[in-house]
Parts: sequence; C-alpha cells; structure tokens
Amino acid sequence: MARVTVEDCVTKIPNRFQLVMLASQRARNVSAGEAITIERDNDKNPVVALREIAEETVDLKNLEESLIKGLQKYVEMDEPEEEEVDLIALQQQLVSEGTGGADPSQGAKNYTDVDEDEDLKDEMFEDKETAKPAKDGGEGA
Repeated sequence: MARVTVEDCVTKIPNRFQLVMLASQRARNVSAGEAITIERDNDKNPVVALREIAEETVDLKNLEESLIKGLQKYVEMDEPEEEEVDLIALQQQLVSEGTGGADPSQGAKNYTDVDEDEDLKDEMFEDKETAKPAKDGGEGA
C-alpha cells in the first residue's frame, strides 16, 4: 500500500527528499492530534500522511512552513534600548582607558603583592600533590 502511495506522491512532489520531509512533518502533526483529512483505513500515520499528500487534501505550503518553523534554531532578539547601548559604550570606553595605565584600583598588581602570590601558589601546589586520588579508584592497594 505504501509503495503505491509513494509513487502517487512523486507526481505531486518530484523531489523525494522533500516528499519525505513533508510527509514526516505531516505524520508528526497527526500524531500531535491534528485532524486527518482522509479515511484512516487502519493505516499508520506515515501512510496516512502520504495518502493525504497524494490526494492533495493538505496544503503543502502550510506544511512546509510548519516544517521550517520546527527546524529553526534562531531566536530573534529584541534590539537593545538606548540606555543599554549607552551602558555598553561606557563599559567599552572604560576598558579601553583602563589598559593604558597601572592604576591599582583598575586591577593592576603592585610589585609588593608578587611575594604573597608566590606563597599562595606554593600552598596550592602542595595541596594538590598530597590530595592525589588512587588511579585504581580505591583507597590504595
């Protein structure tokens, strides 16, 4: 039954890939509860979809649009408001001004902090060396 239905559909939609895509979308719509436009005759949803396409009882343009919408991943973002644009420009300006000098309030390090950082780094490496887990996953063998 399905082979004859596919051969009937190819006259309506010559591209077999497009036929498969549209029929599968229609079958998904039927599974989701959309009303069928022909007699079911104890057929499964993909066969019903093919028969609907062959008999032209469904609008192919609407079916194609629903297929495209279902496959789209792009979400349209709203344009930022003027206040947000001003804040973004201000942040970019502050970042570009902050990279030129060595002002401690802007995140640059004083040379006196280097010794303290070395001590912290030594402590971190000591902790990692003493806290190595066993490779076999157990407590040790």
